[in-house]
This record gives sequence, structure tokens and C-alpha cells, in this order.
Amino acid sequence: MAAAEGADTAPPFETTLAGVLDGAYATAYRLTGNPADAEDLVQDAALLAFRGYPGFRAGSNFRAWFYRILLNRFYSDYRRRRRRGVTVGLEGFPEAHLHERAEAHGLGGGQDVVGRMVAELDATTIGEALDALPDGFREVAVLYFQQDLPYQEIAEMLEIPIGTVRSRLHRARGLLQRQLWNLAVERGIVPAGGGA
Repeated sequence: MAAAEGADTAPPFETTLAGVLDGAYATAYRLTGNPADAEDLVQDAALLAFRGYPGFRAGSNFRAWFYRILLNRFYSDYRRRRRRGVTVGLEGFPEAHLHERAEAHGLGGGQDVVGRMVAELDATTIGEALDALPDGFREVAVLYFQQDLPYQEIAEMLEIPIGTVRSRLHRARGLLQRQLWNLAVERGIVPAGGGA
């Protein structure tokens, strides 16, 4: 009978949590922009998850469940404290902004030129571009690009329709491309001029 009971129970909380902590911290850091706040956010989420773990269904997706707690905690506390007063226009961002800017600057087109340009930007610079995204788009972009989560899992974590995930990710790509181009110009990777 003990074997049958064990089949219905989840593994120990600490064991399950250990498998998602690195990714959760990376996501929290992208959301908060600060190592101390990221640690606090993960700790708060871990405490809430620990309290709710007895109700967690064994065999369910723990990572999705934990990330939902992390994101909800972020929304309820951290975002309230650091509202962004900047309005960002979301129109006019073509899907291939980097390609178009490279061609306009006489750098040629195609994936190779854009790939080389992005490769010259370090991880910190690319992180700055992610951090500059408005909240709704940043969460989707971080979960997709940094955590490599599929659309369906992101939709479940954020409790939004999958079409909203696709739409936000599409717009986030456009915003990221524009930001990466501007950063490449600032750092002299591409010549200034021709506008952003």
C-alpha cells in the first residue's frame, strides 16, 4: 500500500525546486533589473510555492507552476513599486528592422550581416535591450528567448491566450531589433547616420 501511495505524491519540495532555481533567478533578474531584488523575488516565490506545495498535483509541470507564482509575485509587488512612466509607441517596427537598417547603411543584407552585428554585442548589452522592453512584452520575451519556453507554456504561466503571447512576442521582437540597432550604433559596431 505504501508503494501505491508514493505514486500519487510529489517528490520532496527542495528536490523539485532545485531544478528550476537557476532559470527562475535569471528570469527574476530580467524582470527586476537588480540582483538583490531578483534574489528577493525568487525567495518570496519559493516561500509561496513551499506553502502551496501540498496542493501541487504530482505529475504536473512544476516549472510552469513555479514560474506562475514568480510572475504573480512580481506583478503584485515589484512592478507596483517601480512603475515605468515611459510610453513606447508600438507601431512602425518592421519585422526585419535590423536587416533594413543594415541595408540602408550599405552593410549588405541577409542573416550573415545581422548575425555578425548581434554577435559583437555582448550579453550585457543584449540584456539591456531586453530590460528596456515595456513590462508586458519583457515577460514574454524573457520566457521565450532566455528560458526557451514554448508559446503554450508561456500562455499558461501568464494566464493569457496563446494568441496574446504570439502578438506580444512579435511586437517585442520589433522593439528589440530597434533597441539592438541603436546600441550597435552607440558602441560603434555600425556607423552612425541614416537614423534609427
